[in-house]
Amino acid sequence: MSAIRIGVDLGGTKIEAAAVRGESEILWRERVPTPQGDYEGTVRAVASLVARLAADCALDGATPVGLGAPGSISPVSGLQRNSNSTCLNGRPFVEDLSRALARPVRMANDANCFALAEAVAGAAREARVVFGVILGTGVGGGVVIDRIAREGRNAVGGEFGHGEQQGLAREALASGAPHAPRACYCGLVDCREQYLSGPSVEREFARATGRTLRLPEIERAADAGDVDAQAAIARWSARLAVSLADVVNLLDPDAIVLGGGASNLRAATDAVPALVARAVFGDSFTTPIRRAELGDSAGVVGAAWLW
Repeated sequence: MSAIRIGVDLGGTKIEAAAVRGESEILWRERVPTPQGDYEGTVRAVASLVARLAADCALDGATPVGLGAPGSISPVSGLQRNSNSTCLNGRPFVEDLSRALARPVRMANDANCFALAEAVAGAAREARVVFGVILGTGVGGGVVIDRIAREGRNAVGGEFGHGEQQGLAREALASGAPHAPRACYCGLVDCREQYLSGPSVEREFARATGRTLRLPEIERAADAGDVDAQAAIARWSARLAVSLADVVNLLDPDAIVLGGGASNLRAATDAVPALVARAVFGDSFTTPIRRAELGDSAGVVGAAWLW
């Protein structure tokens, strides 16, 4: 386990590269802004970052690169798809990046990399089957089995955030919260991302109350007795619980790990597990639901572990 691995985490606002030794020791790390809407600029930025890493760490040209990025590679066309960094979609991103780096590149969805890192060296390091969920600006998920991220036949394994969720839409109507069909950037309507992400909670709260608060402020208001804020947190908790119960009923993982800004809500680990238990098909629910341990290191660590 002494070999150094290269991991790259490509996000909507920043690109991070790291040299990772062993399970999670970061020897070198640098971040640069993501060139917004610029495909060629993104390829150049990643290539420049990896070149500096390789030079500083004295790595030869055979050292491969693991890349975590939004979206996935279509098994039909080989092109990037489903990325909220839309300039990547429809482009041979991994092929172009490998050519620019003169190195082998292996890519996985950023949520898969998050789940892999937490399974290898984080909150689920003792578990065989891990489901990781990112609850941030967007919502994503990843499945890891025996330290391998499982993308599936159609390369959509663990896509927790997308797909039309009629149950959540019905619940929103029944709750009395202001509701209209919620269009998603992916082209579908009423995806989980439109109910569980931090911005979705903030938007719904603003529509219901006329007040604009960030998610931590909503939680603080709830703690202070604000009934509207308490209702917002309760709705989010119930929606997350029902969604996780679907995962348990289908996959029954050994551990669930939550990351992203919304996972910092206390309800994520205080209230949600009991709500999941009510919706699971069976007479028990003992799956631990934990917050991620690796923080913003998870992306590059998981990417490095793709090799």
